[in-house]
Amino acid sequence: MKKTIYFIRHGESEDNAGTNMVGATSALSEKGRAQASFVAQRAAKLPIDVIISSTMERAKQTAQAIVELTGKPIEYTDLIVERGMPTSGLGRSVLDPESVKIEDLLMEKLIEHDFRHSDEENFNDMKERVAKALTYLEARTEENIVMVSHGAFLKFMIAVVIFGNELTGKEARLIMRKLKTMNTGITIFEYDPEHKYGPWRLVVYNDHAHLG
Repeated sequence: MKKTIYFIRHGESEDNAGTNMVGATSALSEKGRAQASFVAQRAAKLPIDVIISSTMERAKQTAQAIVELTGKPIEYTDLIVERGMPTSGLGRSVLDPESVKIEDLLMEKLIEHDFRHSDEENFNDMKERVAKALTYLEARTEENIVMVSHGAFLKFMIAVVIFGNELTGKEARLIMRKLKTMNTGITIFEYDPEHKYGPWRLVVYNDHAHLG
């Protein structure tokens, strides 16, 4: 069955607006709540069957704004949460020299698929989780799905859709570095199991016209 997936990045979070990393409990900022309202108005014009949200607070709040305006059912899954980064960085400023050093190291080491600095998700972890998320979506019976998730997860998802099993850390690193994703930007994927070039295609990337 053909499907359309409307991938929406959450609104601006307290993490995005500030410098200290809060993690999964980071809520939407005032600006993020306004962004969620704007994207909900756009989503209300889409042929939505179901809304699927990450279990992280900023995604849940964004998804709830869409639910309130559309009245569509919502479900939650950990499959589409943000990439897990080292928990040692929680509460620390992203501008802290040690934080910057670790972030740069993790980006460089994406080409080493099983490299792990501490307790973060590495390349292999993310590739496997995205594959599971795609399989999960393939098994859904709805034709039009809104997925509220996160920036880094989206980039890995794009990488897997484009390169499939041939994806390496080299391509993933390029996509992570080169693609910019706006808060509440809409990215559209199509799933067609009978398409000659493979079932998944990227149709629209990071549409954020609703933000003005």
